[in-house]
Amino acid sequence: MIRKPVVAGRFYPGTKAALAAAVEKLLPQGVREEAIAVLSPHAGYMFSGGVAGSVYSSVKVPDRVILMGPNHTGLGAPVAVAASGQWEIPLGKVTVDEETARELIAASHLFSRDMEAHLMEHSLEVQLPFIYAVNPRASIVPITVMRATANECEEMGRAIAGVLFEKKGATLIVASTDMNHYEADSITRKKDSRALERVLALDARGLLDVAAKEDITMCGVVPSAIAIFAARALGARHSTVVKYATSGDVNGETKQVVGYAGVVIR
Repeated sequence: MIRKPVVAGRFYPGTKAALAAAVEKLLPQGVREEAIAVLSPHAGYMFSGGVAGSVYSSVKVPDRVILMGPNHTGLGAPVAVAASGQWEIPLGKVTVDEETARELIAASHLFSRDMEAHLMEHSLEVQLPFIYAVNPRASIVPITVMRATANECEEMGRAIAGVLFEKKGATLIVASTDMNHYEADSITRKKDSRALERVLALDARGLLDVAAKEDITMCGVVPSAIAIFAARALGARHSTVVKYATSGDVNGETKQVVGYAGVVIR
């Protein structure tokens, strides 16, 4: 099946020409290096596009991408893998890597073959124009996550790493996440700095703990933890925050903001 875009024209431009121009503007020129994983935001491009662009301009996007994000809709399985088909965006179509999807589902009972979770979810779709612009040949394994314990996150991360160890060619793991939501700019920056300390330490359990204990409403904290567990198992040794911003940096409203962080893990 072809998964049609659901937020084109809202979160990002809805025509091919306008989207191509927007993404090109958001991708600064720079040296792209190999990476194991990234964290990239998924709000409307007006707010988070500059952060996402800084991420994708920093890394090489190989022909295979594991794309994980939160499930905001509540539809479908707790951990849902879109295991076949294509995802359409105004720039073109992105093909699902069916082989890798099947292997992940076989590697852990926590992964379920499920398309319902993806039909109205925006967190993965918003990443696709950047992925396509950098490498239009890239295929994806789309995964949405509602909830998982730390042990389940570790199991899924190790399952991803185990599958990728057996694959030829490079893979980029993308965790789609925004940071703290709807608090004052000063509070959000403090909370996000605590979460990012754990990300920079590649401490997935610590990230989950601090988000829970300090009520850091990082919507993709679970996909991010899974990505960190996988990256560590694949040999990651350090990570870098390439850009951080809040919605207040764009609209000047500082009483209620959302934080956005772009992180590269190598």
